[in-house]
Amino acid sequence: MVKNMSKADGIVRIIVALAIAGLWYAEIIAGTLLIVLGVVAAIFIITGFISFCPLYAAFGLRTRAKKKTT
Repeated sequence: MVKNMSKADGIVRIIVALAIAGLWYAEIIAGTLLIVLGVVAAIFIITGFISFCPLYAAFGLRTRAKKKTT
């Protein structure tokens, strides 16, 4: 598994997941929306920490700079 996400991309994903958790804690979201956003938040947390996004890989995208070979 080759990392395909930059640090900034991972940090943004983690911040979005924490914002979703904050909305849940403040009881602003509930029901089906909470379940859907909870799944998205869980995926964002996981991909943010491992710096790998399966969708990026499927579409050939990457936000991480390629390593320079010398």
